[in-house]
Amino acid sequence: MKIALVSEHASPLATLGGEDAGGQNVYVSALAVELGRQGHEITVYTRRDSAGLPDRMYLTEAVAVEHLRAGPERMITKDLLLPHMPEFGAELRQRWRIDPPHVVHSHFWMSGIAALAATAGINIPIVHTFHALGIVKRRHQGENDRSPKERIRLERNIGRSVELVAATCTDEVNELIGLGIPRDRIRVVPCGVDIATFTPDGPALPRGKAVRLLYLGRLVERKRIDTIVRALPGIADAELIIAGGPPAAQLTDDANVRRLRLIAEKCGVQDQVLFLGNVAHVDVPKLIRSADLVVNVPPYEPFGMVPVEAMACGVPVVVSPIGGHLDTVVDGKTGIYVSGDQPEELARRITDLLDEPARYHELASQAAERTRALYSWGRVAKEMLRVYRHAMSATMRIAG
Repeated sequence: MKIALVSEHASPLATLGGEDAGGQNVYVSALAVELGRQGHEITVYTRRDSAGLPDRMYLTEAVAVEHLRAGPERMITKDLLLPHMPEFGAELRQRWRIDPPHVVHSHFWMSGIAALAATAGINIPIVHTFHALGIVKRRHQGENDRSPKERIRLERNIGRSVELVAATCTDEVNELIGLGIPRDRIRVVPCGVDIATFTPDGPALPRGKAVRLLYLGRLVERKRIDTIVRALPGIADAELIIAGGPPAAQLTDDANVRRLRLIAEKCGVQDQVLFLGNVAHVDVPKLIRSADLVVNVPPYEPFGMVPVEAMACGVPVVVSPIGGHLDTVVDGKTGIYVSGDQPEELARRITDLLDEPARYHELASQAAERTRALYSWGRVAKEMLRVYRHAMSATMRIAG
């Protein structure tokens, strides 16, 4: 099968941890590689964000990455990319008229806009994954939501126009239905994890305190990393490792790092909070294995790949009971749920868990077992292929 993955802002080649580089980049890269490994021909289309990028690069022999011109050839925050989607769609259309894929899988709402424009009048089915929904973002961020005002309306149109929507969790299904997208056009396919790399056994980075908590991801305010910092005074002999954001050499210039350091100073835990900056994905398993707990307590999370990676390493997680966490983390079995705006409760629940070694090790064991059974990329890719084939058959019935 010839499969086109469209990911306008999240290149599978990007360095992770920046403002707009995170879980979607990992998802697109890992899905593409696994689909290629299973014998399919994959092309990932992303926006050229640097003049020095070649037109085509390869992740593997079966996976090509094409950089399309759409707006200035430099980094632009994704909230400013909408005006460049007509150009992005035109670039896609030019290629697909000559060499059409069997199916298109668009990622994030602006990729959906470009894919629909590129396939207008061309009989190519589209499967779309939102990764995050504007209506959920606006609900939680309110006036701090910098998404284009048209986002929710356009997302509704995308969901009604593509052949199928591949949601990443069951909570998303309810949101999609609320947008008016028919339930029979929605399938749930979770994100995956590389279970050969993220394993309980393997090297771990050295640590300094008796207890190590880890936050791994973007450092933006909506992730509520400050709640974890504020919880530290209530956890004996603990350190918090914060990985993500800019490279280590640029941390002092980062506004989010300065904000979190100020909070740490006010809480008297500045010596217990260590910022690593950007961590290469290949080093993430070693970092996770060095932690007692991985903590991720944002007010919303479309899926949450880091907790799944942590569980695959046999590290229990502390997460907010929202979004994808409700599917991936079983409260009291593979991790614990704690609301992300209650630092005292977070500290108490973490202390209670670590004070019960038998319970802690049971959670660690069940976390690894559940992840290997449900979230390998091999399994996820096979589920996605079934969605692609269903979309293709639906398109053929309409065309016939």
